[in-house]
Amino acid sequence: MNAEETIRAYYEALRQGEPLYPYFAERSDVVKFGVGERLVGYDAVENGLRNQTRTTKNWTVESRALRTVERDDHAHFSDTVRMCWTDTARDHEYDLSTRWSGTLERNGDDWRFVGMHVSTPYVEG
Repeated sequence: MNAEETIRAYYEALRQGEPLYPYFAERSDVVKFGVGERLVGYDAVENGLRNQTRTTKNWTVESRALRTVERDDHAHFSDTVRMCWTDTARDHEYDLSTRWSGTLERNGDDWRFVGMHVSTPYVEG
């Protein structure tokens, strides 16, 4: 699987409620910024994503502008993604336009995220 296929597989895993932490490198310096979180280190990423999977459902993930650049053992990407989900802990539905960017590294024949950043654009009202 190449880097782009890995990103698309991550989106599909999110939609299906499957575990997401296996997509991240098991390293102490891996980092994931979510819409409302900052997770540093594989243990924090694993715990955060396990909790997210437990407390959310009904995911929609629509990639609108995926761009991936792959080099020997690293790749980087950016995307604009519409995300909708239900937070079961808060009984609240979200529908957000988000921006994604990140870096992956090759792990044998596979790719793993070493950094991911997901944010919402600031819109002055």
